Amino acid sequence: MKFRIPFLILCCIFLLSLAGCATGIGHSQGEITGEVTTDSAIFQSRLTAICKTRDCGLRGTRGVARFEISTDPEFTRSSFTEWINAESENDFMIKKKVTGLTPGTRCYYRLLYGQDVNTIETGPACTFRTLDPADVASKVSFVVVTGMNYFKFHILPGPPNKHLGYPGLETIREMNPDFFVGTGDNVYYDAYPLPRKTQKTMRREWHKQFIQPRFVSLFSQVPTYWEKDDHDFRYNDADTTGDLKPSAELGIRTFLEQVPVVDPDETHPVTYRTIRINKLLQIWLTEGRDYRSSNMMEDGPEKTLWGETQKAWLKETLLASDATFKILISPTPMIGPDDMTVRWPAPGQDDRYRRDCHADPMGFKHEGEEFFGWLADNGFLDKNFYIICGDRHWKYHSIRPDGFEEFSCGALIDANSRLGMAPGDPNSTDPEGLIDQPYTDQTITGGFLKVTVRPGEGGAPETCEFSFYDENGVMLYTTTRSANQHCPMSSHSEYDIN
Repeated sequence: MKFRIPFLILCCIFLLSLAGCATGIGHSQGEITGEVTTDSAIFQSRLTAICKTRDCGLRGTRGVARFEISTDPEFTRSSFTEWINAESENDFMIKKKVTGLTPGTRCYYRLLYGQDVNTIETGPACTFRTLDPADVASKVSFVVVTGMNYFKFHILPGPPNKHLGYPGLETIREMNPDFFVGTGDNVYYDAYPLPRKTQKTMRREWHKQFIQPRFVSLFSQVPTYWEKDDHDFRYNDADTTGDLKPSAELGIRTFLEQVPVVDPDETHPVTYRTIRINKLLQIWLTEGRDYRSSNMMEDGPEKTLWGETQKAWLKETLLASDATFKILISPTPMIGPDDMTVRWPAPGQDDRYRRDCHADPMGFKHEGEEFFGWLADNGFLDKNFYIICGDRHWKYHSIRPDGFEEFSCGALIDANSRLGMAPGDPNSTDPEGLIDQPYTDQTITGGFLKVTVRPGEGGAPETCEFSFYDENGVMLYTTTRSANQHCPMSSHSEYDIN
């Protein structure tokens, strides 16, 4: 008898736990469209448990699925991918690159999924538009974000609908841009309370992020392009050196698994690439972690953030481009100014100098200056070339003395934002104040950058508009560049926009 009561208690606990357990198969993270071109796209979903508790809904489950694709929203004429098995080895992901699409066409797709091919359910429709051919001059808009720190957002009290996720995602969905760029720090492996050092805990950060309803809703209608930075690679300011977990290899592999950034069938994928959006726009997405030298290496000609192969590719493809506007989207700043020092040095660092990016004198400044010199020598001040960066937790528009410009998109959420370093600040990477900064946040606010490229009309030139918004959709600053124009047409701060 002395064992019966504990045993009965254990039985009750077990039975109660079943109430929250899985009752079927779902796809609680929705679908994500990635890497759209004129004739292809990558579709991604993940089979999950259906249950009463949110945490249970994060759990993957075995099953089968395929994608149905159509140009008809009613799916009266469809094509299908092959059936894909959701297995624990690939985190129950369903991912497929689809080819043979028609350029400049609105497409629809949905997930067909179940325990097996005889128990199939149909998911809701998602949509995207394939890119226009390179000879079509059409209007296009996109948003750029960084700093989506789940812990900082959810740890603080907020409105009743906080469980839906970040307000900025709903703002972006209502704007309905042509695509979304995540520049890195898409999740935080090193966020409080404990660093995520294993594949299981790293995967869970992505699950928690993408299960938020505002992500599901946004990505059902806006396609994506992804980069990674330090926090969704290993830890703050990480390079590939050192034995601290997670390893560089695991960070690389997890990123490729969790977002639709490369063809899942690619044997040796690379994440630096260029996308020709249309006649007016081409973007470059660089890889800032996989090929970098040790941060602690003395800066000089041999130190590289990009690696020699990527750097040669970048220069070659820039020279080959005849797009009107050319935009380099970098996970980290190239102009800044940045913080000269850090509060918490990276592992293995024996001082407090920031060494993470091209704007840092103790970091990769030499390579950055060499690249800007190359740009100037090859006439890119007259080729409508601009830089957008992530990483920094504040929005800014900065102009180098030679005229090249950079727009920092800032952290998406208020809780992960801060005020920035101003040119001339002795604690910045520009203590002499050589950088001109038409805009930087004057209050601590999250948000994002929206870029809109428009064809010229009535003899007017083509334009590229850069606009900063807070997370609720209030425009803080906008400036427009005309094709082949050095100086701003107009520049409005949050103080004089009205």
